[in-house]
Amino acid sequence: MKKRGWKMLLPLAMSVVLAVGCSQNESASSGGGNTIKVGVLASLTGPLESYGKQTARGFELGLDYATEGKREIAGKKIEFVVEDTETKPDVAVQKATKLLETDKVDFLVGSSSSGDTLAVLPLAEEYKKIMVVEPAVADSITGKNWNKYIFRTGRNSSQDAVAGAAAIASKGTKIATMAQDSAYGREGIEAFKTAAEKLGAVIIEEQYVDTNTTDFTANIQKIISAKPDYVFITWAGSNSPWKQLQDMQVQQKGIKVSTGAPDIAALKTMEAMIGMEGFSVYYHSLPKTKMNDWLIDEHKKRFQGEIPDLFTAGGMTAAVAIVEALKKTNADTDSEKLIAAMEGMTFDTPKGQMQFRVEDHQALQTLYAIKLEKKDGVDHPVPVLVREMTMEETAPPVRNQK
Repeated sequence: MKKRGWKMLLPLAMSVVLAVGCSQNESASSGGGNTIKVGVLASLTGPLESYGKQTARGFELGLDYATEGKREIAGKKIEFVVEDTETKPDVAVQKATKLLETDKVDFLVGSSSSGDTLAVLPLAEEYKKIMVVEPAVADSITGKNWNKYIFRTGRNSSQDAVAGAAAIASKGTKIATMAQDSAYGREGIEAFKTAAEKLGAVIIEEQYVDTNTTDFTANIQKIISAKPDYVFITWAGSNSPWKQLQDMQVQQKGIKVSTGAPDIAALKTMEAMIGMEGFSVYYHSLPKTKMNDWLIDEHKKRFQGEIPDLFTAGGMTAAVAIVEALKKTNADTDSEKLIAAMEGMTFDTPKGQMQFRVEDHQALQTLYAIKLEKKDGVDHPVPVLVREMTMEETAPPVRNQK
């Protein structure tokens, strides 16, 4: 594989094409012995397109950071191939099978959708290959559908729930919830309810919305009729309800809106939510770490001054975790050796240290209590830090049965 420059400026589309082309061309010449291959499953099209593109960008940046631009470890080259799942579970299975059988990857990474990821998990077990899950959040990934080859650098729904509940729940607080009718949405709300009720709150209304809908009138009206103190919203994708919440004057009716601060594209639709208290997984100005400083600077250099987004940091974290595991095995890709190295492994990320929990391989990590504020010169509400929540504080329940 021809090395690309440490500071080379590449748009995402060209990056993906080059990664795929080099991987396929070198398969025959390298004999498989001197090359480590990673298959990245991401939604490059479909409703989660922005998530997938951020993940792919972040993975490339993380690989460069962790290998100091060499893209090799212990004398072995590291290549990656990006495949578009189209945010469709059946397509995700097809693309994962292609990566495993044709590209002969040593690792899988992904994907943007919990549904896609859940469909692929059995393949990791069947082919005995490590799958680093990023950014899919459904609890069942490291819960009832988990297998020993699954390690998740992304946070799960319960971690989000702990942070979300801590921001608004207290004894007697009346809360309504709204989420997409999907694995992500339902598991996210289930986890939030558990965390909020432990703090004494009462869940008085739950609304689940078709994932493709753009009209939330009936759902919002039912929430207004329930008269909660807060409505907590779990959402992913571009068809968000923020404008309709404003149009229906939910906050003017005395109902406070709370949610996780999403990626920048979604923040741009949340002007009506300025003043909202919630939580954040990542926003570029929140972590104060050396790696995050590098990510911001390097991302601006490569992508025309753009700042890194929520899922960019996640993609970077997945790449760093893989490189750190390979350092421990001296680049041996035997899955049993990798599992032994990764269980309990602590590693640096843009957000600070994470640790793969031994019991379910979920990465314990920092989350942020935030408030959305207007900042001069910024075209979206900015998550401003209220306090950091440590990896111990946000540790989710162990939910796997294996």
